[in-house]
Amino acid sequence: MDFDKKILELNIKLPDAKAPVGSYVATKVVGKLLFISGQISINEKGELIKGKIGKDLSTEDGYNAAKRCGLSIISQVKNACDNDLSKIKSCAKLTGFVNSTDNFIEQPKVINGASDIITSIFGDAGMHTRAAVSTNSLPLGVSVEVDAIFELN
Repeated sequence: MDFDKKILELNIKLPDAKAPVGSYVATKVVGKLLFISGQISINEKGELIKGKIGKDLSTEDGYNAAKRCGLSIISQVKNACDNDLSKIKSCAKLTGFVNSTDNFIEQPKVINGASDIITSIFGDAGMHTRAAVSTNSLPLGVSVEVDAIFELN
């Protein structure tokens, strides 16, 4: 499957792959695994999507924030693969963190935003294992953060 062609077919505009702002790297290859550092929720205008899901934002808002994280993950993957997505064999795992209230229980529905965008582009190769975790705070007050592990050919 041509993943770049699929991005065009779906009319997806990927955000720029952001450089890290701390003491870490955005991506790291270990053997045939490509690790993508946590990508935070940033909208199409480059603004942080902030707030607590279940208080400031709805589950649907969280889903859309997670989708934006997924798009940033794909940008980082492209950057790490020298813009050649044919180097990707599969998405192995996503871990999603949801800035939510104590009584919020729909973390999986939120992180589906990232999962759905990954599988819409990578098809069966995008099917992954996953964790969806609630937290009381995330960097810069963002609502969602997602990291990923991909398998390389």
